Amino acid sequence: MSTYVTLLNWTDQGIRNYKDTAKRAEAFAAGVQKLGAKLLNIYWTVGSYDLVAIVEAPDDETATAALLQLGGVGNVRTTTLRAFDREEMGRIIAKAAG
Repeated sequence: MSTYVTLLNWTDQGIRNYKDTAKRAEAFAAGVQKLGAKLLNIYWTVGSYDLVAIVEAPDDETATAALLQLGGVGNVRTTTLRAFDREEMGRIIAKAAG
């Protein structure tokens, strides 16, 4: 499974409904699971982003589908980063080095 770090900011709609944020996170986790992915954790943050989600998905298409569903609800805007663990980075370096 690939790991994705998603940085989220609330939209005007999302901040107006901040009291529902924990329920929305649960709904997102359930939706991700239906697609064959997993929400590993979600953090509410202070700073440039309102939340950070860590998602595992079998491929980019599944991760993108999950994030499109999330964004389509209208409560957040997302920026997603594909993350590589130590083992994956080792393989990348080996390929780059020839």
